[in-house]
Amino acid sequence: MSILLNRRSVRVYSPKQVPDEKLDAILQAGLYAPSAMNNQKVIMVAVRDKPTRDKLSKMNAAVMNSSDDPFYGAPCVIVVLADPERFTCVEDGSLVMGNLMNAAFEQELGSCWIHRASEMFDSPEGKELLKKWGLPETLRGIGNCVIGYAEENPAPRERLEGRILKV
Repeated sequence: MSILLNRRSVRVYSPKQVPDEKLDAILQAGLYAPSAMNNQKVIMVAVRDKPTRDKLSKMNAAVMNSSDDPFYGAPCVIVVLADPERFTCVEDGSLVMGNLMNAAFEQELGSCWIHRASEMFDSPEGKELLKKWGLPETLRGIGNCVIGYAEENPAPRERLEGRILKV
């Protein structure tokens, strides 16, 4: 419960790279996310290579017509992809994203879900990356989970009332 109550989205990161042992633990948590009918079809691509990370950042920023870094300087991006033929691809990928962010917090790292992965991997540039990675070009981007050492500790926000009904 402590992880669920205290994890926050981080938007300022140190350039210090995520070590293998922490990244492996986070990726393992992603592997254990629930999936419809236990299909386990979601794919994660962990990107620590700076040129590739920067390319992903530029692709994401282009969707918003921006030149800012939408990854907030995080040195590692875990791209979550799923087969759009699976009717629960978004739900399954979202569960992986949640596990990744909670595991990052457990590893004393910051994380943030960065949207626009679907637009990124629908583009010719995105299809080219999928091909380069040896993945089917039909995969749909679900989300980009940026992780790294946080240079901020966002305060918790009040929870809105009236969101729980017991019947």
